[in-house]
Order: sequence, then C-alpha cells, then structure tokens
Amino acid sequence: MEKIFSYNVDIDKTAYMNWRTRPHQPIHDMMIIADGYMKAAIMLAHDCLQGNMDKKADIVVFPILFSANHAIELYLKSINWSLNMLLNEKESFCGGHDIRQIWNTVKKRMISFESDKDQRKQFKEMTKELDDYILELYDKIDKDHNANAKMKNMDFSRYPFNTDDEYHFYIENYGNEVVDLEMFVKVFKKIGDNLNCIAGYYEEMATFVPDYD
Repeated sequence: MEKIFSYNVDIDKTAYMNWRTRPHQPIHDMMIIADGYMKAAIMLAHDCLQGNMDKKADIVVFPILFSANHAIELYLKSINWSLNMLLNEKESFCGGHDIRQIWNTVKKRMISFESDKDQRKQFKEMTKELDDYILELYDKIDKDHNANAKMKNMDFSRYPFNTDDEYHFYIENYGNEVVDLEMFVKVFKKIGDNLNCIAGYYEEMATFVPDYD
C-alpha cells in the first residue's frame, strides 16, 4: 500500500500540514487548527444538504458536532491565551474540554482587559450566536448523567456513553434528538468568522513587537 503521509503527483491533491502553521507561534497555530475543524464541520453539513437520500447525516452528525465544538474550544483557548498575555497572567489558557467553562473564563478576561464600553459591547454582539449555542448545547448536556460534574468532557459526540458507561442524552431519550443542518451551517459560519476575527485581533495585540528601526 502507498503511504498516506506522502506527496501526491498533483499538488492540489496534497495536504501540507505545515504551510499555514508557524514555528514558535502556538496561539497562531491553535487558530489555524481551529479554522480547520470549523471548516470541516461546515463542509460536512453542507455536503449532507446537497443530498441526504442515503441518510448519511444521521451518522456524520457526530463528527460534525465534534469538529464544531473542538473548533470553539481551540478558538476560545487561543483568545484566553492572548488575553492572559495582555493581562500578564501566568497561565496560558484554561485547561480541559468544557467549552462553557472556557467561555466563561474568556468573558472574565475580556472584561478585565477591555475598559472601553464600546469594545465590550462589540465583543458581546460578535459572540451572541456562540453564547446562544453554548446555552442550547448545555441544556442537552446538563440533563445527562454528568449534570453535576464540575467539568464537562464534551464526549457525547465521540462515544455513545460516558466514563460510567451511562448513555448520553440522544440514546437515553426515547424521543428524537435532531439537528437542523441548514441552521447549523448558517449559525456556525457566523460563529467561525467572528471567533476567527476576535482571536486574530487579540493574538496580534499580544504578540506585537514594536519596530524601532
């Protein structure tokens, strides 16, 4: 068998893992990978919308949601890291995979850094869809067996059960649990664009090096 990690004769059929990443720029690299996961989620959902006669959406919805949530996690961690640098905090970013917890940390850091009310208002407006999605998502997760857990592992889209072998909400619930793919694409295009913009803004501020020449 030919090797997977190898060049294709056609450059457009070759994926370069290091063309967009940069050595010694970890925040930038997190943003690049976040962008990849977000694009993958939207592309998968869009592909299902082009034709779903085989009902493939019923299985690819899991990698769609995993990719979308992981993109959010990486974007928020990159923003968290940049804000921590700007605030001279010792830690890089909030650990774990609980995007609600990371999101709450990011909001606190933003308020600590941004004293201007207009900046805070713009941040809130640009993250409205994200905030709404996290509220909707956790309305599902918090009804799961891990409702009292301090940190959610976001593993519902990776495994049908949690670490205690208890089913997640979509299996435990006898009613249908569904995702509107058209709405998903519409909302996540906006979430992705805005998070990318915010992450880039703070990363540029945090890593800016004055030119004294």
